[in-house]
Amino acid sequence: MNTVRLTTAQALVRFLAAQYSERDGHEQRLIPGVWGIFGHGNVAGFGQALLQAAVTEEADLPYYLARNEQGMVHAATAFAKMRDRLAAYACTASTGPGSTNMLTGAALATTNRLPVLLLPSDMFATRTPDPVLQQLEDTRGGDVTVNDAFRPVSKFFDRITRPEQLVPAAQAAMRVLTDPVETGAVTLALPQDVQAESFDWPESFFRRRVWHVSRPAPEPAAVERAARLLREARKPLIVAGGGVVYSGAHTQLRAFAEATGIPVADTHAGKGAVAWDHPCAVGGIGSTGAYAANELAREADVVLGIGTRYSDFTTASHTVFGNLDVAFVNLNVARLDAVKHSAEPVVADARLGIEALAGALTDWQVSDDYRRRTREFIARTRQIEDECFAPDRNTRDLPAQTQILGALNQALGDRDVVINAAGSMPGDLQQLWRARDPKAYHVEYAYSCMGYEVAAGVGAKMADPTREVVVLVGDGSYLMMAQEIVTMVSEGLKVIIVLVQNHGFASIGSLSQDLGSQRFGTKYRYRSADSGLLDGTVLPVNLAANAASLGADVLHAATVEDFHTAMEKARAAGRTTVVHVETDLYGPNPPGHGWWDVPVSQTSALESTRSAYESYAAHKATQRHYL
Repeated sequence: MNTVRLTTAQALVRFLAAQYSERDGHEQRLIPGVWGIFGHGNVAGFGQALLQAAVTEEADLPYYLARNEQGMVHAATAFAKMRDRLAAYACTASTGPGSTNMLTGAALATTNRLPVLLLPSDMFATRTPDPVLQQLEDTRGGDVTVNDAFRPVSKFFDRITRPEQLVPAAQAAMRVLTDPVETGAVTLALPQDVQAESFDWPESFFRRRVWHVSRPAPEPAAVERAARLLREARKPLIVAGGGVVYSGAHTQLRAFAEATGIPVADTHAGKGAVAWDHPCAVGGIGSTGAYAANELAREADVVLGIGTRYSDFTTASHTVFGNLDVAFVNLNVARLDAVKHSAEPVVADARLGIEALAGALTDWQVSDDYRRRTREFIARTRQIEDECFAPDRNTRDLPAQTQILGALNQALGDRDVVINAAGSMPGDLQQLWRARDPKAYHVEYAYSCMGYEVAAGVGAKMADPTREVVVLVGDGSYLMMAQEIVTMVSEGLKVIIVLVQNHGFASIGSLSQDLGSQRFGTKYRYRSADSGLLDGTVLPVNLAANAASLGADVLHAATVEDFHTAMEKARAAGRTTVVHVETDLYGPNPPGHGWWDVPVSQTSALESTRSAYESYAAHKATQRHYL
């Protein structure tokens, strides 16, 4: 057996550079590069290995410098999302806080079922210098480190305490990264001494490997059972989730909807799979869903869920599907999701599953009355959208957020990507955004992580430089993590950032008020000398100046008309540009068509809370399991 002597870190770099994924005959690099921030835990190990690879050209594994470890994981995750989970970046960090900073990113990736390879540095495997700087001393055992916190948020975790352990561990990591059912964050904890330790590696470990991503076909009997249920339906509804997009099944879904006439509602991850103006498209569903989708959901007798995990926002906390006899057919590559809500499961790839169902229903379609009712609901939905976008929607000095969203939607092309994650905007977007392309709507809402947006803009742009990428971020998210603007500038990436400033947490503020908590702790204000609360005057925070200090060009918009002009300039620009616009913290917001279960105090000295609990109890009475 031929061997080559390398350090563990050098071997891992060479191995990662030789990994490829394949689906439908198309091959691409599985690990196209490494994000990293160096410290004493990885600078002389993995950092040296990346430098050596670049200088000697023994391995093609580009390095990208991030400004925050959580941010680089978000960038890597956004990249994987844009690439349909067929490519994933690695992320290296130093020991202690450098590595644990990646934990939130790991949880986001795993919750969203998106692949990312995490390489946190660890303590000395030999334990000779013990304890070392940044080491957690745990009285329960000497082998416990802070990196054990990655275990519950990773789909695969291993700690490499001997060089030779890398051989099976690295291959296991690639298996999980390319598994559409099990994918998520994959963590290989690397003790800093082991990174630098040399070993005689078999040369075959570094051969070019192609990981084939399969399309599991549905069982014929399962298709037959599902088709039987759908044939009996009078008011069926499709819920399209992210699995439709990742499978590349949007063409098949549109054809299936056209042939059968079944209306298609979408989740955040599934928006754009069917264009917003398609006759069967009824918009977002659930807690912040559109009028048409939620009205049809309340009447639906059979729900066909395709590639959705049925989060509580999708089901409006188990209240949106109102028919007492509603039945579910779930087409999903993961059995975990296929059996939810006592469904008739079809465990398969979304594209193959849709094709099989279409073949079983060639002579069946919904009634003309149901088509007419669907059209009526869609027409009312369009009226609601137009009212939210109307120039005179807000009578106060500042524009409403919905007016800015309407102007932004007009400014963007069909292939342009809008990115968002948290706050009030995901709810507004799910109800109002008009997406035509399955990659044009990039809203992270499984973990709904504040701080995702700017970093995600980096990853999305790197995944597809041919698209205009627009980061839509509120002041709350921006203040949590804006530093990857520096990365955009240093990498020469052109991203448009629409920074919506309303001096507070609009989403939680509105929710707080609805739940009787009077927007407590949700405004950016001075502490009042009178009340002792944070309800004084507005803070003199200049986020536009902050963005400029990070290297971005900045444009200001005071009105909707200003915003149109600023977006034209931003689109014409050749570098990262921030469009700063102030909006009204108090809305008005889109009308609500769904409910979200956020428990309210059952007893309270506050009248506002007691009133909110009465409303909560009324909604709670409509909640049920689907059995």
